[in-house]
Amino acid sequence: MKIIKGATLVDSGRMYAADVAIKGHIIEKIAPDITLTANDTVIDASGMLLLPGMIDDQVHFREPGLTHKGSIYSESRAAVAGGITSFMEMPNVKPSTTTIDTLLEKHELAKHNSLANYSFYLGATPDNIEEIKRLDPSWVCGVKVFMGASTGDLLVEHPEALERIFQYSPTLIVTHCENGAVIDKNFKQLKTQTTEFTPKHHPVIRDAEACYQSSSYAIDLAKRHDSDLHVLHLTTAKEMSLFERGPIDNKKITAEACVHHLWFNQDDYATLGNLIKCNPAIKAESDRLALINAINDDRIDIIATDHAPHTWQEKQVDYLQAPAGLPLVEHALLSLLEQSARGAIPLTKVVEKVSHNPAKRYKLRKRGFIQEGYFADLVLIDPSTSTYTSHQNNRYKCQWTPFDGVTFSHRIAATYVNGELVFDGTNVIAASSAMPLSFDRG
Repeated sequence: MKIIKGATLVDSGRMYAADVAIKGHIIEKIAPDITLTANDTVIDASGMLLLPGMIDDQVHFREPGLTHKGSIYSESRAAVAGGITSFMEMPNVKPSTTTIDTLLEKHELAKHNSLANYSFYLGATPDNIEEIKRLDPSWVCGVKVFMGASTGDLLVEHPEALERIFQYSPTLIVTHCENGAVIDKNFKQLKTQTTEFTPKHHPVIRDAEACYQSSSYAIDLAKRHDSDLHVLHLTTAKEMSLFERGPIDNKKITAEACVHHLWFNQDDYATLGNLIKCNPAIKAESDRLALINAINDDRIDIIATDHAPHTWQEKQVDYLQAPAGLPLVEHALLSLLEQSARGAIPLTKVVEKVSHNPAKRYKLRKRGFIQEGYFADLVLIDPSTSTYTSHQNNRYKCQWTPFDGVTFSHRIAATYVNGELVFDGTNVIAASSAMPLSFDRG
């Protein structure tokens, strides 16, 4: 067995010293002092924190069809170096993941290329309701609905199509909520005031009202159809009034924030420009602080990344032509540990939002906690060693980071996926331990 000795475990609202024994893929034993045998492999974790691996329920790994930006291999490699042990990937690739056959094809890609555990969303379209009805809830993480904020076949705006999705989806519905009509109105109004659009206009065009109109509509649909709804990447103080405080257990409607909306505000467009252009937009400091407050009072249930890489060249064009999205998986957990170090979010709350609650919301089978009998998806954190981040030292295929020049106060010392070491603090190890995620729901 592998024995992790001397770490401080952060799990289930507690921080405590214990040893952890791993047998195969599973946590075999947790105890104050596990007696060693001659055949045991000892991992000295003195002075370190041991966390359950982050479960990122919102990534864009760009495969198939967009692999000049990223791939399942390249981005999962960056993810495990950042302490992410499981991911759920979005459908806006080429071709879009809108059929069960395309889901199967992505599973086959991940089987041979992913370093982290994986699942994939089916993308809703105005006319694929029969595919949605056929989904096996124990196999697919959810149905992704772009409500007025996408292009091509993944845009679903017509009320009748949305009603069908919310009525018949056999699994969790996750939504990108921005109202296209409000965005168009804002853009046309801004055109009367300026002819030179820059990234600072992004939160003006995609403003709080665009978000609120769409997220409140999604919540209304979910309540009328008694749907399971998870609203992704919330960005505004106004939207926080839509969600209930309290533990995630038994909630039918849940909320999520992403790490970049917790870190940056609209003043950062002046220096970072298109590099932090994303949808929904990064907004005011008051919105950022409202999100952190909602994490702490449990209106926001989950923290994810919305990792969405584009090449450096694609980001260097004029604002209106620049694609939205930024790479985040390698530095997401580090940024949250920094939030904790600054006193913004307690460390136990960080673990709840990135590990426990994704496991609960998606009903993941034996993941998201450091408990006996659970899969050994673990990350060792060195709180005494810093991590300098730059465009030159990241692992993204796009080879840039919005955190360029930032020194985080913690270091990812090791990442284990299903009990196997996949990152040793310096090198990513191409282990074959990753598994498809499975869900305890019928």
